[in-house]
Amino acid sequence: MKRLESLDALRGFDMLWIMGAPGIIEALKQLWGGDLLVWASHEMHHAEWHGLTIMDLVFPTFLFIAGCSFSLSLAKRRENGETNRRIYKHIWVRTCWMILLGCVYNGLLAFDFDNMRYASVLGRIGLAWMFAALIVMHVSNRKIRLLLPLAILLLYSLMIGTILAPDALPGTDIYSARGSVVGWMDRMFLPGKLYGGDFDPEGLLGIIPAVSTALLGMATGEVLLNKKGYTGSLICGTLAIYGSLLLSLGMIWSLFEPINKSLWSGSFTLISGGIALVFLLLFYWLIDIRGYKKWAFFFRVIGVNSLIIYLGQCIIDFGGIAHYFIGGLASLFEKEVFALILSLGYVSVCWLFLYFLYKQKVFLKI
Repeated sequence: MKRLESLDALRGFDMLWIMGAPGIIEALKQLWGGDLLVWASHEMHHAEWHGLTIMDLVFPTFLFIAGCSFSLSLAKRRENGETNRRIYKHIWVRTCWMILLGCVYNGLLAFDFDNMRYASVLGRIGLAWMFAALIVMHVSNRKIRLLLPLAILLLYSLMIGTILAPDALPGTDIYSARGSVVGWMDRMFLPGKLYGGDFDPEGLLGIIPAVSTALLGMATGEVLLNKKGYTGSLICGTLAIYGSLLLSLGMIWSLFEPINKSLWSGSFTLISGGIALVFLLLFYWLIDIRGYKKWAFFFRVIGVNSLIIYLGQCIIDFGGIAHYFIGGLASLFEKEVFALILSLGYVSVCWLFLYFLYKQKVFLKI
């Protein structure tokens, strides 16, 4: 089965937003100003609580892509004659590695276990992906698999919308960090340090709706498998319909439940899933259908080693490297241009590092 270049490119595009793109936009805002750049700069930060920004979409889009990739890799493994036992082993090992690497990212190697944060982005991706993968492995009826994400979200929304945290003060909002049952579960059962003190955005209960995000990606991957021999245009049309349905349902859902990334609310799940699907449709049509591939090479270099650059940024001083080589040149300009040059330098150093690995065919795959 041919690898979808659009999937790697979209993964790279997604990772770019945590690989320095916000710094470039902020520098441009300081240099030129204007309503558009002010808006873009605001979008480079997570919503304080309720709401949705561009940065809020990065995490669910990555999980959506991971789900999509699983459907494609599962089909390939089965074509190659792999047994279910071997596939289960791969799922389990990958999940354990993701949890471990998430802890390493959070400072595991400092061995300060009392102040260690065990919840992580990678841990949630690993666990949500695992549960979704097991569902796909065990539920053979495709219609049921399509309805399961909605059923999971409905149950989760009922849970967080009806259960007030037992330790919440009277009058506390049920969807607040202190009042939500999501935060209470973390305070009661999650060891170590919580990211927000009394709430962790990558905590325990949020894994449940994140499974739906992964399942939405896996359902999209099944469409891309094109088992019925549809034309590229028909596949794109199908994806467009699915994306529109998710966005519409998410907006309706938001009338009853706030859009909230930290809670991973049902409305957030559907809207972020719909947006991820629309972007995948765009990349798939341009790259795999129309054959416009050269423009996407920059993103593909990032996408095929996304895990390395995610972890690498907390290990390697890319900013220091950029300053060493171009800091002197940047200092010749005013401070706004200085900041822009160094921001561009940071992204360039990260990309050149990944390009070197790409040329050496070094890829971290779990």
